[in-house]
Amino acid sequence: MSDDQLARLRAIMVRLRAECPWDAEQTHESLLNHLLEEACEVVDAVEDGSDEDLREELGDVLLQVFFHSRIAEEEGRFTLDDVARGICDKLVRRHPHVFSDEPVPADMWANWEQRKAREKGRSSALDGIASSMSVLARAHKVASRSRSHGVDVGLPDAPIGEVEVGEEILRLVARAQANGIDADAAARKALRALEARVVVAEQRTRGQ
Repeated sequence: MSDDQLARLRAIMVRLRAECPWDAEQTHESLLNHLLEEACEVVDAVEDGSDEDLREELGDVLLQVFFHSRIAEEEGRFTLDDVARGICDKLVRRHPHVFSDEPVPADMWANWEQRKAREKGRSSALDGIASSMSVLARAHKVASRSRSHGVDVGLPDAPIGEVEVGEEILRLVARAQANGIDADAAARKALRALEARVVVAEQRTRGQ
């Protein structure tokens, strides 16, 4: 996308906020469902759609970024340029093996997480994990963070394939339903227990 088209989208968003009653009344909160829906439609386009579908859905997500940024600008909080500057600075800062002379880290993901923790002054592997994530997505993040932060809570790591993972999850959900168990609620409960184990393990490590 050329700078001209980005500038065009920015100008359209300014005009919509000024002249369209629906767009003018939207807030960060009222747009959240739209943002989630658009992100889900990108997933659908990647998995089952065409290039045209993906291009369209990415445009819808881009609109949400411009929309939220325009609202913030009207409120005097930050601008679209601030958003772009922030992500540019972050990418450069967290890729010193690309933008400076540091060697390429052996574990790229762990290196990224460790740099992020230092930047944000985080003391726990759990800090900064979005509470609004689905239970499966949050569980994946907790497991990933625990490993990248070196928190030993006995997570299993036996080899397993993608097909088997999906089938086992669906099989457990079906068994739960047959026995009157809410699988999502049960998973949330188990995840809370895992997070508590992470906290205890971190406290034990700091106490050593």
